[in-house]
Amino acid sequence: MAKIGIFVGSVYGGAEDVAHAVADYLNGEGHEVTVFDIPTSEEFLQYQQDIALVITSTTGQGEIPENALPMFQALEDTLPQVPNLRFGVVGMGDSSYGEERYCGAGRQFERLLLELQAKPLAPRLDVDACVNFDALEVVMPWVQTWATPSAA
Repeated sequence: MAKIGIFVGSVYGGAEDVAHAVADYLNGEGHEVTVFDIPTSEEFLQYQQDIALVITSTTGQGEIPENALPMFQALEDTLPQVPNLRFGVVGMGDSSYGEERYCGAGRQFERLLLELQAKPLAPRLDVDACVNFDALEVVMPWVQTWATPSAA
């Protein structure tokens, strides 16, 4: 089974709730999962041989939430190459704020992880609060596509 770190960017707790539900599911599938509610780049780099899942909401003008911003900035400043890291990104947002802002934090994390040479497990998942009141209805099927024992 896989070692998976879930790195959360959350303002009001929605992304945090999703992360913990995903962790419960993945642990139930036999994976070793840790959720980082206030993630650091040091914690993130401990997974460079494993799987990192970023679950983040978007704030203001398409920005990264304050709790995840220090990790993002540290990785962006140092650009550590992590070619063995496999990753997934769930961006949570509200499309009524406009296309440029919608799920902007998720797009930024995906761009950075690709720049670090990490390998995506699946295309980024954007969850629109205008369409999906319960994000888990969209997130869980996405997680299940790559989290089966044969896939991870």
